[in-house]
Amino acid sequence: MTQVGAPAVGEVLADRYRLEEHIHDDSTGRQVWRGVDVILRRPVTIVLKYPGGDSANDMLQAAVAASRVVHPHTVGVYDAVDEGDRAYVVREYVDGHPLREIVATDGPLDPVRATAVAYAIADALAAIHETGVAHGNVHPNTVLLGAERIVLADARASADASQEGDIRGLGGVLYCALTGTWPTELPGDFGLPPAQTVDGKLAAPRQVRPDVPNYIDALTMDLLDDQLAAPTAAELSGELARLNIANEVSGPLDLVTVETPDPPERRPRWKKLTVGIAGLAVISLLGLLIGTKWLNSNTATGGTPSGNPTSQSSQGGGSAPTAIKPANVRIVDPDQGDRTELKDSQYAIDDSATTQWETQDYQQANFGGFKRGMGILLDLGKVRDISTVSVVLSDGGATVGLRTGKSDPANGGSGTTAEDDSVVSDYKQVPGAKQQVVQVTKSWTLSGVKTRYLMVWITKLPQAQDGGYQLGVKDIKVRGQ
Repeated sequence: MTQVGAPAVGEVLADRYRLEEHIHDDSTGRQVWRGVDVILRRPVTIVLKYPGGDSANDMLQAAVAASRVVHPHTVGVYDAVDEGDRAYVVREYVDGHPLREIVATDGPLDPVRATAVAYAIADALAAIHETGVAHGNVHPNTVLLGAERIVLADARASADASQEGDIRGLGGVLYCALTGTWPTELPGDFGLPPAQTVDGKLAAPRQVRPDVPNYIDALTMDLLDDQLAAPTAAELSGELARLNIANEVSGPLDLVTVETPDPPERRPRWKKLTVGIAGLAVISLLGLLIGTKWLNSNTATGGTPSGNPTSQSSQGGGSAPTAIKPANVRIVDPDQGDRTELKDSQYAIDDSATTQWETQDYQQANFGGFKRGMGILLDLGKVRDISTVSVVLSDGGATVGLRTGKSDPANGGSGTTAEDDSVVSDYKQVPGAKQQVVQVTKSWTLSGVKTRYLMVWITKLPQAQDGGYQLGVKDIKVRGQ
């Protein structure tokens, strides 16, 4: 019979789950045990809460919701029991350690591994959010790093749980992985030291350790900024997974030693960035996600891995989408544009993390009120069936969308104001890619869009640190047939 009261090693719960070792108590006082399912003869993790009854409702409801999600980066839930005096959840045993424990013991992860953790958790959250619920408990103690997998555990169905809160928590997890500290903008501390500040504000990861690439630095801070609309988990996962890879990375966890010199002066993110090999590796993640053994989801249930989409030919016809290299690119500068921003358009499609096309510095977000917007017009060489378009920007907060047209009156040249006015008037908004405020990266998944001429259309600029408004476009990628 199952005992009631304080648990003991060797006790069997529900005539099935034997307690083997008390691992720790979590931040809410629940006891976490390593156990064994004596019927199926497999290791399990058992989370015990005292008392049960009404006080355990959130835990049990979260367990029921989590049991419906089968995904390589979530922990499987096997059972949930309320005995009145106590309640417990039985879940998959993961042979690994919480992120908090790893960074507290060994120091922060290198930026590539930290970003791989962020991808795994974003992908897990996308699966959870698709069921209509929030995880409600994303922090460094619920992110487990095992020898083969990264997983998100211990969902909590509290009244204040929200999907946006999950995304902000993911920003905290990425910040923790990069710095070994916890941003005070988020609740809790989880046994971690508080993040550094610079002039009373949260220090960006790059201010703590200069080897963090600019793109990851900006993404982390955007996720923590509640003044910016949070992306959905699916958008964030998709944007990370669709980026190309410069170097395939595999092997065990790489840890770094962080020194804490005086934080360097932070450069505005819209300025041209200079990053090295580490930046190229992090800004392009797809090969990492396929190559590292952590994220080997080819054999897992729960859907096609985000980084390895199923080819259309396997679904009954057609060929798989491939990268489309534009035959030409130019800047569209309508209305009262002074035509001084036309140069460097090639940097928006050169697959380099160190270059970008950028606007002038304006006094208002709407291009100073001088024009309706600016566009980057791609000539794809012939009519293409477009499946995805991804952009990487210098900063979050811009208003961006996609438009298509039947021709380019500039015919391969730089165009005139009159010709650009014609483009803006004649080009039509792409369904599913309307003007919206976007983060540092944005990807659109399209269907039925066939065109030769595609324009990334910008109507509002983000504010720069000098008080003006400016934007750089670092990369545009188009995939299709």
